[in-house]
Amino acid sequence: MGSATRSALEAARSALAATKSVDLTTGEHLLAASRTIGTSTQLQSALTDPSASPKDKEALLSALFGSLSPAALALLTAMAQQRWSNAEEFLAGLEEIGIRAVASSTSAEAGLEAELFTFGAAVASDAELELALGSKRGSAEGKRSLVESLLAGGASAQAVAIAGHLVQQPRGRRIGELVRTGAAIVADSFGKGIATVSVARPLSDEQRASIGAMLRERYGRDHTLNQVIDPALVGGVRVQVGDDVIDGSVAARLAELTLRLAG
Repeated sequence: MGSATRSALEAARSALAATKSVDLTTGEHLLAASRTIGTSTQLQSALTDPSASPKDKEALLSALFGSLSPAALALLTAMAQQRWSNAEEFLAGLEEIGIRAVASSTSAEAGLEAELFTFGAAVASDAELELALGSKRGSAEGKRSLVESLLAGGASAQAVAIAGHLVQQPRGRRIGELVRTGAAIVADSFGKGIATVSVARPLSDEQRASIGAMLRERYGRDHTLNQVIDPALVGGVRVQVGDDVIDGSVAARLAELTLRLAG
């Protein structure tokens, strides 16, 4: 991420926090706008051109996106008037603010991150479904409809909005990465991190609490646990937070022992 993008993204987050009328519709409109912009390199260039005046960008956005909610249009305009390192990072930033806006319409206790992980696991367990959602040949509308049918009745409107957007605008990302990105943004908006916990068998409530306490002490904030069952680990646990890996699995200890013996 370029330095210009870092500054622009921080300004966008501050603008979102200062906007009082943010709701689910605001987030949905921002995500829809990002998809529209993502289909036009000409529009991306116009909105990220540092030589274009803020007034010209505002006029362009008002003409193209006048049907957006006032809050969504104001946030979109403010973001376009910032300086971004490149068009791809502008799209990523717009997606992040859209997801944060969606998340702000629910509570941290609602478990939105868990819903996204459940969706990702369901897709990963079905090769045909993963192909249908990940294929470049499928239409964006068809993918959105498929997500809605998969999540109908059991998922929140927020989960449907985020998952539906991500499959429509993958920007080269596979389903697993899409879900991790969305969940990480949601968690961060609630002041939490994401920890992927790989185990040979499901964690007990006591084990979850113990891992949560360890992560809180180590990183200074709560983490949502994304549990992954991997029988190959044999036993123990492997925890990954970003690039940090804490590997206490039996498989890792056996591999280390094998290397020592070989040495």
